[in-house]
Amino acid sequence: MATFLEHAHHMPSIDDKSIHFMKRMYESSGIGEHSYLPTSSHYLPPSHTLSDARDEAEEVMFSSIADLFAKTCISPEAIDILVTNCSAFNPEPSLGDMIVNKFKLRGDIKTIHISGMGCSAGLISVAAARNLLQLVAPRQVAHALVVSTEIVSSMHFYTGTNRAMLLPNVLFRMGGAAVLLSTCRSKSRFKLMHSVRTNTAAQDKSYQCASQQEDDRGELGVNLSKDLVAVAGETLQANITAIGSLVLPFSEQLLFLFSLIARKLLNSKIKPHVPNFRMAFEHFCIHAGGRAVIDAVQRSLSLSDEDVEPSRMTLHRFGNTSSSSVWYELGYIDAKGRMRKGDRVWMIGFGSGFKCNSVVWQCLQSTSNLDGPWARCIDAYPVGTTKVAR
Repeated sequence: MATFLEHAHHMPSIDDKSIHFMKRMYESSGIGEHSYLPTSSHYLPPSHTLSDARDEAEEVMFSSIADLFAKTCISPEAIDILVTNCSAFNPEPSLGDMIVNKFKLRGDIKTIHISGMGCSAGLISVAAARNLLQLVAPRQVAHALVVSTEIVSSMHFYTGTNRAMLLPNVLFRMGGAAVLLSTCRSKSRFKLMHSVRTNTAAQDKSYQCASQQEDDRGELGVNLSKDLVAVAGETLQANITAIGSLVLPFSEQLLFLFSLIARKLLNSKIKPHVPNFRMAFEHFCIHAGGRAVIDAVQRSLSLSDEDVEPSRMTLHRFGNTSSSSVWYELGYIDAKGRMRKGDRVWMIGFGSGFKCNSVVWQCLQSTSNLDGPWARCIDAYPVGTTKVAR
């Protein structure tokens, strides 16, 4: 935190009150001292040029993809589909083109880039890759590469004084993930069971709660409104209603339905029945957007501290890595040796608009990922609540 504050002091457009506010927010954010910022953010003063953003994108994406190819023994020539997502950084040539050039992917590869959809875009990318695989390879083995990241150098460090726009400075960190989807079941670790998307952008409050904009002085940043947590909770409720019918036992669905009817006919103040999602899932990967978001989801779903441990520990170790955070959480479960064959995983992502996206996986092969992002620190986790708070 000392380094973070020192760099903030070297930005003349950020006043002492704003620095004190960021310090207070950081202390209660749930983020530890070992999360990552790009090299350019360590300069005095920090630099956030187009070149810096490209360097960060190459470092994050290329290392993740190279590691994936090494672990899966898949040749770059075997990739049929490439889906990338990043909300803030959209260079020309695109991120997908950067990957094609670096790894010399085939000329007939189908590429898609998803932007502007915030931290939920990673799960949208998975669904898009799944749909394309079903279209291009109904009878043959095909592979789709999904790359999720957010480039901190590009826009997330706001240099103004608007407090709602200072929050991303505290929360967002450098990170990314590369995921391989395949139509070959025998070599797959997980099976994609369901993908459910909820978009509430038709409502003004939802549409405006997380938006890129300029402040009164023309400083560009992302505004996170005070309604964000409430909107996330409402959008989650709509999403779990949709996914519940796909995964919950019939008895739980009936209880939920009866509670909704009772609320409508008898008393709107009656609390709706909260389904027991532990009957449908063994593991939960909730987007590590911030402590308040994780707290709200835990309350909404009546989850235990152990259920949300992967999310809290990912936030502590890596910060908010945007759309890739759910993959760090899956890595945590793997590194702890908790994943078993047949286990079901619920990934939940939130993003601007406002969106809540769910993806359900079933484990086909259990293994302990001993050389993933948690390799050098997993024995130190979980940390206690006090440590997380600081």
